[in-house]
Amino acid sequence: MPQHALTPALRAEYTDLFNRCAIRPERAAAVQTLVNALTQDRTRYAAVGIPLGIPWHVIAVIHNMESSRNFRTHLHNGDPLAARTTHVPAGRPAKGNPPFTWEASAADALAMQGLGAGTDWSLPGTLYQLEAYNGFGYRTHHPQVPSPYLWSFSTHYSAGKYIADGSWSDSAVSLQCGAAMLLRRMTEQNLAIFADQPPPTADARPMVMAYATQRPANPAAIAQAITLQNWLSSHPGIFLTPDGIAGRNTSDAYKRVTGQYLPGDPRGTPAPIGSVPAA
Repeated sequence: MPQHALTPALRAEYTDLFNRCAIRPERAAAVQTLVNALTQDRTRYAAVGIPLGIPWHVIAVIHNMESSRNFRTHLHNGDPLAARTTHVPAGRPAKGNPPFTWEASAADALAMQGLGAGTDWSLPGTLYQLEAYNGFGYRTHHPQVPSPYLWSFSTHYSAGKYIADGSWSDSAVSLQCGAAMLLRRMTEQNLAIFADQPPPTADARPMVMAYATQRPANPAAIAQAITLQNWLSSHPGIFLTPDGIAGRNTSDAYKRVTGQYLPGDPRGTPAPIGSVPAA
C-alpha cells in the first residue's frame, strides 16, 4: 500500500478537519473574492471537466492554486501556453503543437494526475487528490503542520512552509488561500456538492430541539443534538461538528434549512404575548 493511500483513517482526518475548520476573519473577504472570480468562469471549467468526469470546482481550485486563474498559462505549473512547459513537469503537453489552448493543456494536466470519472470525488477523496496534486511533502516531513496548500487562511494553519524546493521555514506563513478553504466557502454557498453528501430527499422531515449554550447532562439529549447536527449536515453547504451542543452554530444551520432559529434562541421571533406553549 502506498505510504499515503486514502485509508479509512485518512478519510476521517480530512472530513474532521473540513468540518471543524473556519476561515480566519481577516481572510474572509479575500476568500470570497477568489470564489466569486472562480464562479464567473464556471462554464469554462465545466466544459473541460464534464467530458473527463471531473467536477468543475476541482478544476477551478487547481487553476487558482497552480496558475493564479491565468488562462494564458499551463494548468500544470503556470508556464506560458506559447510553448511546452519548461518547469516540472517539463515538455507538456507531449502531443500537439504550441501555442496550446488552455483547455487542451488543462486536459493534459488532469490526465497526468490520473483524474477522471473513476476518481473518488467524495469530500475526503477530493481533498486527498488536491493534496496529492501538490505532493505529500508536508505530511511526510512536517506532519505537525497541516499542508497550507489545503488549509492556509483557515484556523487549522498558522505558520510553517517550504520557501523553496527542499528549504523549510518554521516561521514563514503562506499567503496563498488554501484549496480546502475555497471548497469550504463553495459548499457554504451551494456551489460545490460532494458525492457523499447528497441533498436531502423530498420526504426528509425537519428535526428540532431546544437551543442550548452548553452540553446537556442527559445522554439522551446529547444524542438528540448529535442526530440533529448530523441531519443538518446532510444538507449541501452545511458542515457541523456533532458535539451534542445545540448552540449558535447549530441554530444558524437550522435557520438556513427551515427558515427559523431553534426554539429558545434569543435571536428568534418571540412568542406573542398571551400565547400558550405547546404541551
